[in-house]
Amino acid sequence: MKTFLWLWLIACVACSPVRVESTTQTPGVDFTTYRTYNFLDVEARNEAAFQGPGTGMTELKQAVARELERRGYQQAATPDVWVNIGVVTQDKVQTRQTNFRDAPRYIGQRRYSWKSEEVVVDRYEEGTATVDVVDAARNERVWQGVAVSTLTDDPTKLAARIDEGITRMFAKYPVPPRE
Repeated sequence: MKTFLWLWLIACVACSPVRVESTTQTPGVDFTTYRTYNFLDVEARNEAAFQGPGTGMTELKQAVARELERRGYQQAATPDVWVNIGVVTQDKVQTRQTNFRDAPRYIGQRRYSWKSEEVVVDRYEEGTATVDVVDAARNERVWQGVAVSTLTDDPTKLAARIDEGITRMFAKYPVPPRE
C-alpha cells in the first residue's frame, strides 16, 4: 500500500502544470542577517501593465509575502532585501507528429507519396515568473527563483498554480520556514 501511495504522489507531482525551472543563490551570503523585505517600486518594473484582475500580479505578491513571512521576514518601508517580480507570457503551440499509421490507405497512382508532418493539437499561453531577492544595502541580487506554468482564464486555478509555484520555488530558499 505504501508503494502505491508513493507512486501516486510522484505521478501527481510529475503531472503538475507548474515547474520550478531554476533557483540560484549568491555564494557566501548569510541570509539569516536579513529580517525585512519589500517589493520594488511600480515605476521600476513597469508593473502597471500587469495591474488589474486576472493578471496574477496580486496573487504573486501575496504568495511571495507569505513565503517570506513564514521564514521570519517582516515587510518594512526600508527593507534589508528588495523583492523584484518579473512576469513573461508566451504563446505556445502543442503539436504531434504524424506517423505511418496516420497515412491514408491508398491504392492507385504510382507517384503517390506521404510525409510525416507536425499537426497542431492545441494553442496555449505559458507564463514565467521570476522572483529576485536583492540585498538593499549592496544593491546586489542574492537569490533568484524561476517558475513556469501554463496560464488559465479561471482565476481560482490561476491563484492555485501561483501558490503551488511560489511554494515549490521557496522550498529551495536558503532560509527554511519557521513552522
